[in-house]
Amino acid sequence: MKRIAVNALLWAFALLAVFPLVWMVCVSLMPAGSASSLPPPLLPREPTLVHYEKLLGDGGLKRAFINSLALAIVATFVSVSFNTLAGYAFAKLRFKHRERVFGLLIAALVIPGQVAMLPLFLMLKGMGLVNTWMGVLIPSMAGIFGIFLVRQYARGVPDELLEAARLDGAGEWRIFWNIVLPTLKPVLVTLAVFAFLGSWNDFMWPLIVLTDGEMHTLPVALAALSREHVQDSELMMAGAVITVLPVLALFIALQRYYMQGLLMGSVK
Repeated sequence: MKRIAVNALLWAFALLAVFPLVWMVCVSLMPAGSASSLPPPLLPREPTLVHYEKLLGDGGLKRAFINSLALAIVATFVSVSFNTLAGYAFAKLRFKHRERVFGLLIAALVIPGQVAMLPLFLMLKGMGLVNTWMGVLIPSMAGIFGIFLVRQYARGVPDELLEAARLDGAGEWRIFWNIVLPTLKPVLVTLAVFAFLGSWNDFMWPLIVLTDGEMHTLPVALAALSREHVQDSELMMAGAVITVLPVLALFIALQRYYMQGLLMGSVK
């Protein structure tokens, strides 16, 4: 009875969490004005894709979708590369003041990202990178949390394994590529999911850096569209579905590796 009660409670919470997402999809398939009726319908009586056609056609979200997808893919690749190299170095390589530098990085985690936006913008402006893709990508090239995540995972790689490879004549790059990198697969997937989500959902920084409407990302374009169609709930829900579905599919596809990377080290 206790197990049944716990599972029933978990199912109830799961349904509460899933219901807004399901209703968002249902509203996006309703004709214009249907969701404003009282009481609002739960399911579309006459499902239609007209809102998706409008958004991906003259709504301008098609270009924004491509921009967001390209930026997220590049940012994920660059972030995983830099964070993996730095995290492995802090975990296994010996160099002067290693612990002090890492301690300073951890201390910087308490600084809100919004505080650094103004000086970062001024730096990029001086470099002529405002309203460029590079200006959007630079802040995502490496993150303190990503370095910390990889470092904690890489510390579990046995030192004896690395020493044996060095005795056999393997260089540091070959050790990293052939031995360490395959071992870090779960945490790399976790880091990639974090990086993709961060870049895909980022609203404030692209809004600040990108001034050309043709370069706007999906969250920025959707926010601009909402000001024009504030009363069109069905159209806005369709835009929300377009924004949510890619990251939801990515998370579902990689959730096994994602959870393994997060939980590694929590149990001996």
